[in-house]
Parts: sequence; structure tokens; C-alpha cells
Amino acid sequence: MTPHRGDARAAEEERAAEEERAVEQALALVARRPQAPYPPPDRSGEAGKRTEPGTRTEPGVHPEPGRHPEPGTRTGPGTHTEPGAPTSWAPAQGDPGPEAPEPGCRPPGPVSRNGSASADAGPADTAPVHGAGPTHDPTHDPTPAPAHGRSASPQAHRPRAAAWDGARALAERLGRTAPLAAHRLPLDRALGHVLAEAVVALTDLPSFDTSAMDGWVVAGPGPWTVREGEGLLAGRGSSEPLPDGHALRIATGARLPADATAVIRSEHAHCDEAKGLLHATRDVVPSQDIRPRGQECRSGDELLPVGTVVTPPVLGLAAAAGYDALVAVPRPRVDVFVLGDELLTAGLPREGLIRDALGPMLAPWLRSLGAEVAEPRRLGDDADALREALVTSDADLILTTGGTAAGPVDHVHPVLARIGAELLIDGVAVRPGHPMLLAQLPDGGPCLVGLPGNPLAAVSGLLTLAEPLLRGIAGRPAQDRYRAPVHEEVHAHPHDTRLIPVVHRDDSVVPLHYNGPAMLRGIAAADGLAVVPPGGVRSGTEVEILDLPWASASPWTEGCFT
Repeated sequence: MTPHRGDARAAEEERAAEEERAVEQALALVARRPQAPYPPPDRSGEAGKRTEPGTRTEPGVHPEPGRHPEPGTRTGPGTHTEPGAPTSWAPAQGDPGPEAPEPGCRPPGPVSRNGSASADAGPADTAPVHGAGPTHDPTHDPTPAPAHGRSASPQAHRPRAAAWDGARALAERLGRTAPLAAHRLPLDRALGHVLAEAVVALTDLPSFDTSAMDGWVVAGPGPWTVREGEGLLAGRGSSEPLPDGHALRIATGARLPADATAVIRSEHAHCDEAKGLLHATRDVVPSQDIRPRGQECRSGDELLPVGTVVTPPVLGLAAAAGYDALVAVPRPRVDVFVLGDELLTAGLPREGLIRDALGPMLAPWLRSLGAEVAEPRRLGDDADALREALVTSDADLILTTGGTAAGPVDHVHPVLARIGAELLIDGVAVRPGHPMLLAQLPDGGPCLVGLPGNPLAAVSGLLTLAEPLLRGIAGRPAQDRYRAPVHEEVHAHPHDTRLIPVVHRDDSVVPLHYNGPAMLRGIAAADGLAVVPPGGVRSGTEVEILDLPWASASPWTEGCFT
């Protein structure tokens, strides 16, 4: 039976309110502050000065301190939080080490490092994945596998999985609580950064009246007496006035002489050399083909606001306006740690080993989001190696792949507990990718996004948590949200959001096949992801679309992918 529209609206409002409360409680753990402008660049000239961990000084430019929240503002071990808020992950004195499960933890068994395979996979999706164990029919177990330290009861787990919209909102707002310190960067190194100070016109553009065409500059009505000489060239214009009734050759971009009234294009003029007169072959309108001073902007006009991503045209505009450097937020630095002993870096899968699909994919994807990414590090299934990598990283964001569930070699949860990290999100109500997590390392350390090991599930975690978090850290504006109708009916999970690879066709989007959590064939042909609400949608229903960074460059047709 279809619920009454009023009941559905009330339920939606209650859900939104619950998401907002969850976001507020989680932000309380990381010392939520009102968003402030970017810390200004230090102009004192102390070369080589380094800020707190997580920030970097470009050669010759110096950020001010303030990358991380002030000491003492975050909730530490033993600190009381509001009922229902996420708590610190620092183990209490006498707690077992990372290899000993906490009371109530699901015992080791054939569970994937990505969570129960059945939670995301369909019956046909049983291919080996990054660190995955056996799969089975999802109809037998429609709920996520419990994370480390949780009851195996679905009723105990599901209320703690964050709603998809709420998880994205928290990630972005968390990034914006501690923006990177601003740097003054020369133009040739500012590409891809985000403006921390507006670009304001330093002069009128153009700064003098110029010719918009090659031709003749004239004063008064014609015909005009041709003045002898090479004429006016760009950069070498004469400041002498042009007498009434005279004409002079002029090149595009040349400065107009005083008292000039118009420019006549070469093809619209006839020069009678015998008489030394210039005739126009078309009517001449005053000020035609003249770029007047200040046509593009006046001195003091704002050309580009704070938050603008520096693109090649931005560099050109800044240079035209007289800038040699821009004040911008540096690209966030990201470390990627690939977990799993079963991963190969070359050759064909063999003897139970599979190729690492995430290492080659994540680094360029993160760079397309404006991040500076170190070469991914492969740590295998080594808890000590993971701990060492986390505590020594000076990145602004850490991504791990696999190991986010409660299997025998799933070390992410125990290691986070061991180092005293704060778990802000442990599971998101989205398919694929529900075992993703978001944590903050102790002592003002970076955030960590734990991605599931299944490739498409990892993409889901990247777009749900890492992308909005990076956008917040770098000060990038939020993506414009838009909706498009789906070309056909889309089935979905009864309780969770589902992300489906799609390709745009005319005014709708076509869902792509091969969209299981272990598959990349669908997303490789996609230019976006459809956000399908619980229960699915009928053909023609509008759904939110997440564009992929390279959407405009995809030449694909749906072909065998649909």
C-alpha cells in the first residue's frame, strides 16, 4: 500500500532532522567552529618556515599556523559526549591489543575485509575482490555485516549506519572546520589551487582606448586625408592627437591617438593613393571597432571571488589584470595505503591472487579532484605496518583500501582504536560501499577515509566521504546539485541509498549494467552516478546525479554496458 503523502513528508522531515543531529554531534568531537576565512599568508619573509603537521610551505611563501584545531578542543579518551554521539576510539587502560576482539565483536570467520559480501553483491556478482571472502545470495542476509566491536544483530547495526546525505554533509563540513593555510603562489604554480583572496582589478582593462581591428583610425567625417608613415602598432602608439579629417593606419591592440572617432577595418576602406584620400565603403559609426578604456573592468572591480578554482583562463585573466602571484589554498595532500596480501601489481590473476585495481585508479582520480597524491603504498595485511604508516603520515587526508570490516585480517578498526583515533562514521546506508568509515587521527592529525576493498564500493566511498572532505579542505565550492530522469526502472535496496553508474543520453540518464560492488566495467563507461533512493525508482523518475570529474571527456555510447 502506498503511504499517504503527508505521512511520507513527515517521515522525510524526521529523517532530515535526525541526519542534522548526527552531523552536529559528530562535529562536536572535532571542535566545530564557525567557518572562518582562510588564514592569510605570512608576509614576514621567514624562508622555509613550516607550520603544524599537515601543512606545507611552498618555496618563498609562508602560511600562518592554524592548520588544525587548537589543542584541547577535541574530545579525548574518557571525555563525556552527548547521548548518541560518536565516541573516542582511544582504548581504555587494560584494553586488549589490536588482535584481540572486543566483547561482543563478531568472531573471526569467512567474512570479507569489505564487510559481508552479501550486503553489496548480487547473485551474479561473485568475482574475487580486494580482500573479499565468499559471497552468497543477498536475499538471505539483506543487512550489513557488523563492524569491529559491534553486535552481530542487524537491529543493533543498522541505526548506527549514517544516512548517505548526512555522511556527505559531515565530511564536507569537517573539511571546512580547518582549512589549509593560504599561500602566495606565482602564477606558474597556482594551477589547480583555490583562491583564498579575491582577484580584484588593479587597473582598468583595457587601460587605454585600443583598436579592435587592423585598419584605419579616423577623426571626424570623411573622406580623410591619409597621413604618411608606418602607422600605429601595438605597444608603439603615438600620443599625438589625430587632426579632424585625417586617417592613419593602425594595428589591432594599438593605442588610439587622442581625438580619434572610429576605426575602419581594412576591408571596409578604399585608399585613393593618387589623391591621398581614404574612403569608407560602409557607413562609419562613431566609436566603431574601438575597445574603450575600462570596457572589461574598472580598477577595484572584483574579477574572481574567493573559492574560485585556478584554471588556465583564470591564470590568463590574473596576468592581464597585472598579477604576478595569487593567494590560494594549497592542494590537499593525500596518502593512499592499499591493504591486502592477495593483490598483484602486474600480470594476470593467478592462484587465488588478484590484480590491485584501486592503487592505479585512486591516485589519478584524487588528482582530478585537486589533490596532491603520493604514490600509493601497498602495506598488505600487516597491522603494525598500517599503524606505522598512519602515525608517520603528514598528509592532509589518508585513504585506506579494504580492511574496514571485522574479518581475521581486517586491521583498520583495531589499529584506529590502538592509536586513539576518533571514529566519526562507521558504515553508511549506501550500496555498494556501506562498510566505509571516517575517522580523525589524534592530536590534530589528519582525517582518514576507510574505503571498502571492492572496487565499485571503493568508488562509492570516495564520492561519499573523500570527495566532499577534500572539497572542504581545499575550499572548493560545492557541486551544483541537479536531477535527471532515468531512462528505465531501477531496482534498489529496501532501506539504503544506491549509487548506479549512468551515462547521459539526451534529456535522461541510462543506467549501466555491470554495477556490482566488485565490478568496474560499468563505471568505466559512465559519466555520472545516479543517487537512487531506497526502494528504487520507476522509468522517468528524476534522481540526483553525481557528475564524474571527466564527464565532458567521455565519448562512450551505452552499447554493451546497458
